[in-house]
Amino acid sequence: MTQPSSDSANRVDVLIVGAGPAGLTLAIDLARRGVACHVVEATEERPVNPRCNTTSARSMEIFRRLGLADDIRRAGLPADYPTSIHYRTTLSGEEIFRIELPSSGDVLAGVGKDDWPTPEPQHRISQLFLEPILERHASALPGLTIERGSRLVEFQQYDDHVEAVVETAGVRRTVHCGYVVGCDGAHSAVRRQLGIRYEGVDALQQFVSTFVRSPELGRLAARDRAWTYWTYGRRIASLIAIDGESLWLNHVAFGPDHDTEGEDPEQLLYDAVGHPVDHEVLGVVRWTGRRLVAQRYRVGRVFLAGDAAHIWIPVGGFGMNAGIQDAATLGWMLAAVHHGWAPPDLLDAYEPERKPVGEQFADAVGSAARTSFADVSTDIHLPGPEGQRARAELADRLAATELHRYSPDGFSFGYHYAGSPLVVGGEGQAAITMGDFQDRAQPGFRLPHVWLDDGRSVLDLVGPGFTLLRTDPECDVSAWTAAARELGIPFTVVDLPQRWPDRYPTALLLVRPDQHIAWMGGADARPDELLTTVTGHVTAHQR
Repeated sequence: MTQPSSDSANRVDVLIVGAGPAGLTLAIDLARRGVACHVVEATEERPVNPRCNTTSARSMEIFRRLGLADDIRRAGLPADYPTSIHYRTTLSGEEIFRIELPSSGDVLAGVGKDDWPTPEPQHRISQLFLEPILERHASALPGLTIERGSRLVEFQQYDDHVEAVVETAGVRRTVHCGYVVGCDGAHSAVRRQLGIRYEGVDALQQFVSTFVRSPELGRLAARDRAWTYWTYGRRIASLIAIDGESLWLNHVAFGPDHDTEGEDPEQLLYDAVGHPVDHEVLGVVRWTGRRLVAQRYRVGRVFLAGDAAHIWIPVGGFGMNAGIQDAATLGWMLAAVHHGWAPPDLLDAYEPERKPVGEQFADAVGSAARTSFADVSTDIHLPGPEGQRARAELADRLAATELHRYSPDGFSFGYHYAGSPLVVGGEGQAAITMGDFQDRAQPGFRLPHVWLDDGRSVLDLVGPGFTLLRTDPECDVSAWTAAARELGIPFTVVDLPQRWPDRYPTALLLVRPDQHIAWMGGADARPDELLTTVTGHVTAHQR
């Protein structure tokens, strides 16, 4: 861990509160863009229990841009361990349904890559393994310091800076910073001081999550390996492989009003497996699945990201992954303002871009949770034809509901900023869904992926500034380069082969630093007006 010097710790461009995935991703992104940042984390050590166990395809694309994807993909489950989902009466009981998904080794080897909608498919990795990788990379970057065992006490905003009081080992000091970002979770001290409340549903489900070490469970699973086993014993449960060997997490769901204090984790594991297994309990967490989004994502120079801005039931791991998306959006905006090629007004776009995504994710995740945790007939446990019939009926239901949940391409590639003041021509786009997306360039959406002849993805061509992709070599772009130079905007032009007219239907595509499309069009464009709009000098809705 990087220990801050008094100077770097007490005067910094951006103070990030919270060293979870959102905070560390934001810190890495900012540091790579030349913005000095300091991260404070109240806890000395990471939580014992695993939390999120899926890193989405879009998060992996963001990590690819930051140079982290390969390290992350090589961590977690063994390379040959399938990431499949199995549905069974109990782990030792009857199979009902399965979703076959590849191992990380297959993905690294590029098996089937020509059919992928992304250069980086989702990866099953526990947050236990993900966070140390992020922290290790963060600690190696110049201009980035991380301080554990330090908590934010309070802050005061001024016109041109924020003064934050941080306490370490009982000693308080004042940190002078340009901006503060609260990535400090559901109980965010930053959000509380801003007086921002969550809005939504406070209890969708109650859960008991038990983290165990059990080589016997590993041996049972080795008969037919899967990343997650859904079981339908006394309660619906999901038994998740953490290391592919002896570490397992047993999530058990209850109704929103159920008091879980009386639930015995030992009995819950018995119910999921179908018989006793030797195990050591490493941790038990009783928690509430919610659907909440903060009223505001920003007040003045202070922002919210990750669970501080939104929390919901962890269907598909999209709490953590939405926080990583928050970081990718806010990172380039803060850097653009810091380096002076965008005005502070650019930051006004953060909330209207990310809050609608958080609200739509929350609604979709809540709907998926209601479906996944809907009642299941106990007839699935019966022997003979009656039990077979009940299991077949459940399999039909799961086939209709679960595929998008475990390959939620709409959440990765279909979320958008079409209505953003920084996007031109994107109004009127459809709502985000978990499973559906159009693999065609559209304003406000993430740039669709294709593989190039040299083995790179088109996403790899997007630079740290704005990138103009040209599909028509006859289209003159000299006015673009001149306008960007005049405005001081970092800008590159990249030629694409005229090979994918359905995916890239215009001669020019202007791509933001976060790989989202700001504008699409042709030779009749007015570059000076467009570049001032997409960098916040004049908003699209003012024109």
